Amino acid sequence: MITTDSRATAPAPHAWLRPTALTASLLLFGYGILRLLDGLDGYRDKSGWPWLAGHGLFLLGMVLFAVLMVELRRLLLATSPRQRVLTDVATVAGLVGAAAFGWVILGDLFPRFADAVSPPDLVLIGGPALFQLGLLTLLVRAAVVRLLPAWGPVLVLVGFVAIAVDLDLLPVGAALVFGGLLPVRRPAP
Repeated sequence: MITTDSRATAPAPHAWLRPTALTASLLLFGYGILRLLDGLDGYRDKSGWPWLAGHGLFLLGMVLFAVLMVELRRLLLATSPRQRVLTDVATVAGLVGAAAFGWVILGDLFPRFADAVSPPDLVLIGGPALFQLGLLTLLVRAAVVRLLPAWGPVLVLVGFVAIAVDLDLLPVGAALVFGGLLPVRRPAP
């Protein structure tokens, strides 16, 4: 009788944490580059391929940032369950913010969607803030339990600030976010 140990073939818990974080950052970077290319002539063409492809990358990036937050929540609760309420509130805030970003991006990509369900100003203003606050809170918690160096959340914050200062700094901000997320890791077994 041959038996196999299913634990040997199953992926390690949280194996997708780092690839998800880095891919989300790279998609944000790609969006920033395409946004710059689209604006080289001084005009942003909403029907041009750089604009459309960039927004597609941005949408995929937001989906992956949402996956990252869910994974971080799982990992944080497994390694440090005492701050469950803070972790849960940060995750919900981040996911609501990511959904708000998605709503706006879908409205940009599909004008009929935007006409049918135009987001209120609260979504346009509050969504990015919730996303950033939720993600940064989870990253600070990850730094506290040594899943990320202390400078990681700081670099991500600086990246977010750069993007908020000027959207043309998106590639720089995304590179800073990438650098801040690069050392994220799973706990040692």
